[in-house]
Amino acid sequence: MATGRLVEVYLDLLSQPCRAVHILLTCTKIPHRVRTVALRKGELDAILKYLTTKYDVPEHWYPRQPERRARVDEYTAWHHTNTRPHAAKVFLLEVLLPAQSGSPVDEARLNRALSDLDDTLDKLESMFLRRQPFLCGDDITVADLLAACELMQPLGGGRDVLKERPQLQQWSTRVQSAVGEAFDEAHSVLYALRDRRRARL
Repeated sequence: MATGRLVEVYLDLLSQPCRAVHILLTCTKIPHRVRTVALRKGELDAILKYLTTKYDVPEHWYPRQPERRARVDEYTAWHHTNTRPHAAKVFLLEVLLPAQSGSPVDEARLNRALSDLDDTLDKLESMFLRRQPFLCGDDITVADLLAACELMQPLGGGRDVLKERPQLQQWSTRVQSAVGEAFDEAHSVLYALRDRRRARL
């Protein structure tokens, strides 16, 4: 059980890193109050690491043992030039830009973005998952939260990017099982966006 003062967090649950922070706070029972804002940007993995270091939470989230911690740091550094921009670009091209401009989806740009994301998904499987259940070993870490929330983002446009990826689907199921209801709670805004888009089609 986490102890300490109430943490006041400003979160936009349409933001992938914000959802990861929300899930961590809920799962670790760090006392907190959520203030909903429209951030839509910002890198929050530093906040995830800060929270796991400051509060008495299970060590698996951000291990103290140097080699295990280095694996988490390796993924989070890689995340910002791979998983994050590639999954976000698919959502941007398929959902945000058409909604803001009223123009149709630029299919050529979307196909390039999907190809980049596909390369990233290949690397997630070959570099990080290999023969282990989570990205950085046998236990869930903040790395899994960041990746899972990011790969959910295209779902806002109705696109399941893991549909043809059984290894990543199994990993995603393990992540969701590990965090329980916190996962769907954090993604409720994204699910609502997906459902509104489906209703319009």
